[in-house]
Amino acid sequence: MSQVNVTNLTFAYEGSFDNIFEDVSFSIDTDWKLGFIGRNGKGKTTFLRLLTGGYAYQGAISASAAFDYFPYAVNEAQRKFPASAFLEELKAGCEEWRVICELAQLGEDAEILYRPFETLSFGEQTKILLAVLFSGENDFLLIDEPTNHLDQDARETVKNYLSSKKGFILVSHDRDLLDACIDHVLVLNRQTIEVLSGNFSTWWENKQRKDQFALAENEKHLKEIGKLRNAARRTAAWADKNEATKIGFDPVKEHDRGKGMRPYIGAKTKKMQSRVTQMKQRIEHEIEEKEGLLQDLEKTVDLRLSPLSHHKERLVTVRDYRLQYVNAQHPVFTDVTFEIHRGDRVALHGENGCGKSSLIKMILQKAASKTTDAACPASPMPVLEKGVCETASGLTISYVNQDTSFLTGSLPAFCNKRNLDQSLFCSILRQLDFERVQFVKNMEDYSEGQKKKVLLAASLLTPAHLYIWDEPLNYIDIFSRMQIEKLLLKYEPTLLFVEHDVRFRETVATKVVTLQA
Repeated sequence: MSQVNVTNLTFAYEGSFDNIFEDVSFSIDTDWKLGFIGRNGKGKTTFLRLLTGGYAYQGAISASAAFDYFPYAVNEAQRKFPASAFLEELKAGCEEWRVICELAQLGEDAEILYRPFETLSFGEQTKILLAVLFSGENDFLLIDEPTNHLDQDARETVKNYLSSKKGFILVSHDRDLLDACIDHVLVLNRQTIEVLSGNFSTWWENKQRKDQFALAENEKHLKEIGKLRNAARRTAAWADKNEATKIGFDPVKEHDRGKGMRPYIGAKTKKMQSRVTQMKQRIEHEIEEKEGLLQDLEKTVDLRLSPLSHHKERLVTVRDYRLQYVNAQHPVFTDVTFEIHRGDRVALHGENGCGKSSLIKMILQKAASKTTDAACPASPMPVLEKGVCETASGLTISYVNQDTSFLTGSLPAFCNKRNLDQSLFCSILRQLDFERVQFVKNMEDYSEGQKKKVLLAASLLTPAHLYIWDEPLNYIDIFSRMQIEKLLLKYEPTLLFVEHDVRFRETVATKVVTLQA
């Protein structure tokens, strides 16, 4: 057991307008199972890179333990070989027998170490890299988003595996995973950083109570400020009126007033003006306290959506549908049957490789033959079909791709290409907690979560009969996930989506369609 001490840490990327961290100090224990929570772009991955010496910074980070980072970078040349051939390149001193022992805990046979890495599924690749990570001793492990792109079964396996380990920082936006695996949280708030005992739900309940208390105290401060301002105005008016009586008086009406009254009135006015000054100081103090109360409050804005209403009740029909890629030995899936009616929110569920994205692309392709919608690709997929897969005519679709690698260039150019109103688009991004300073950056410099928000904002701004979202929440922070859940429950758009976040799927879906690989 040892400490990691961060003292007066300040860091900004070269050429950046803003500091990611500024004069930050805290301590954590290397024996903890630490969950790392914060908004997209707040610096979670950056902090992990700072711990491993990836960037130069101001301040000090001291630790007696060595750090190791997940995911390891596997280059294109390595991907063509089995993982057993490059274990030592991933982690110095890595012993194969230790990796095999860890794979057994992950429910995997050692034979996946001897197959070309690129032929393995996302889940198998992730398990190998996790097994390598935990094969050492006395390292403090930095785990960055281990469940992205994993199906539900693989997520469960990773969750159970991590829950049996300790001595790590886990960056994840999966609430179910965080609840199962951590005993402390490191939270990047809006203005502060805090380290607390407990899992995600414990922190979230405490945060809601703190936020409610801060709002109640803020109301009290606002009322007190209002009272003080009214009293200051009245006292100032009395002082001005009293001051006006110093010079000149009617000897008939004020026969009892002598010349000695003038100093008395001046002294009385001075006392009143002093009271006004004291009240103004109290007002400033109350305002300072009020601003301090709300500095870490997460004020999520309700998002808006404008779904179109199609003239037909049934928008998509899939019946006894079978899909197989040309030259493939086996079909992707067989005997899939479901319908999408207006107002349905249909979740496609199944393990990696069962054809969820392929089915989505076929629905987009079918719709493309009946509409000029830019979201629907016109190029046909090289597949063999059997059964029925059809869409209503004139269907407008808003599509979010799971891939973000194509996002490059500026936001104005992106809006022009997609015929989006730039001011409305930026407004939605602001509601998703995009900092204004990000608007002048190129999208290739965004974090993965910020890139996802660009695609989601474009989809929300596009009126559509059917929204199709393929893993929309990968890398998206917890607060934004809750915003989107609330939006979908309020506006009830017709939605077909793939999402492995259990809580999101259970909250949003009105129907679940399970595909078998």
